[in-house]
Amino acid sequence: MKDLNVLQQFFYYFNENGSYVLSQFSRHFLISAYGVLFAAIVGIPLGILIARKRKLSRWVINAANVIQTVPSLAMLSILMLGLGLGVNTVIVTVFLYSLLPIISNTYTGMIQVDSTVLDVGKGMGMTRFELLFQVELPLSISVIMAGIRNALVVAIGITAIGSFVGAGGLGDIIIRGTNATDGTALILVGALPTALMAIAVDGFLGMLERRLDPASKVTKKS
Repeated sequence: MKDLNVLQQFFYYFNENGSYVLSQFSRHFLISAYGVLFAAIVGIPLGILIARKRKLSRWVINAANVIQTVPSLAMLSILMLGLGLGVNTVIVTVFLYSLLPIISNTYTGMIQVDSTVLDVGKGMGMTRFELLFQVELPLSISVIMAGIRNALVVAIGITAIGSFVGAGGLGDIIIRGTNATDGTALILVGALPTALMAIAVDGFLGMLERRLDPASKVTKKS
């Protein structure tokens, strides 16, 4: 195999270990998705809360900003001391790094809803929950989706680093490539699917974000 060029080695590895690469691809995506999902469950309600109580917004967003200043490898190492090696450490890391884009985009989307529209809803006798679920969230969903999109793309990169703490995923293949004497092809086997995953996720969520944008719906109707 040494006398083959990098491209031949790349395809040879895929041919011989395609099922393993696919399983690591799925594992990588699921770790990223779970971390962002948990962040959305916490971050969206928190963004709604600080849009209601704007005095809290600076404190909450600044706290989420502080997390972003910690390098991802350092964060993994700190969390590993409490959670040990494995998937849970990476999911919590992804969760923490995903909070800022989700909280800030939810907050931005909520405060950008036209107050006139809210006044009309109130005039129709809508309750606070009806206004939230029938007016505010539908009008801000595209902005919230942009935050989730950014969080998931970043999460895919963080999960690759998570292989250093035994989480598996495509980063595991990249690490084995860096440790090999002639591991260029092996690095590509892990790196290219990781890049393609990020591009595909960004493209799909970007399309979904545009479809959910109220302005695009008005344009189509007109």
